[in-house]
Amino acid sequence: MWDMTTRSLRWVGQPYQTMFIGVAWSLDGTRLAAGSDDGSVYLWQGTDGTLLQQLQGHHGSVNRVVWSPDGMHLASGGSTGELFLWDVQSGERVQTFVGHSGVIQALAWSRSQTGASGQEQAAPTLISGDSDGLLRWWDVQSGECVCVQAAHQGMIRSLRVSPDGRWLGSCGDDGAIKIWDLCGSGLVQGTVPASPPLWRTLQHNRPYEGLTITGIKGLSEAQKVSLQALGAVEETVSSQ
Repeated sequence: MWDMTTRSLRWVGQPYQTMFIGVAWSLDGTRLAAGSDDGSVYLWQGTDGTLLQQLQGHHGSVNRVVWSPDGMHLASGGSTGELFLWDVQSGERVQTFVGHSGVIQALAWSRSQTGASGQEQAAPTLISGDSDGLLRWWDVQSGECVCVQAAHQGMIRSLRVSPDGRWLGSCGDDGAIKIWDLCGSGLVQGTVPASPPLWRTLQHNRPYEGLTITGIKGLSEAQKVSLQALGAVEETVSSQ
């Protein structure tokens, strides 16, 4: 743990016989959480590194942990598609979200939106992304998936919600960053959930972007697939 003001080392945690995959600070900066390859979520005191809790239950590595906006819960996603919600005070697992078939690598919480009357329009929801390239929105109270959105080709690596709660950014193995308009769906307004519209895709040109390989001979199917993954295009040839 480093002090960023003085650029000095504050404390070193004790060694564990496991690999930690990611860490996340609580919003008030008092606690630090991490997922590990032993299937546990570890929770430490931020000031001195005292281990507060070890939350056990995953049957594989815990790839991502995120704090709820109120700091009362932790969500954890893992390599076996398990997605859990924990009460950080009691250490109990309070919700299990069922539906992911692939590896969960990305998690984020939406943010409550405030209307003109000053009333919050919808409670925060949990958003997850997996190795199938799908985004899912979860109702925390019921544990139900309220929306599924195809987003990327391959693994979704990271999710971030903008500070105002309007935009969701996602990135994946396909090399794209996609920006989703959360206000364009019922997921924020508290109405019937709908898939958020894609606002913009940010992506560098791939090595063979736009290269037409239609009719080229001597390429195997595997080679064609590889070229298409790098941006090549094979148009359908009409039989007429």
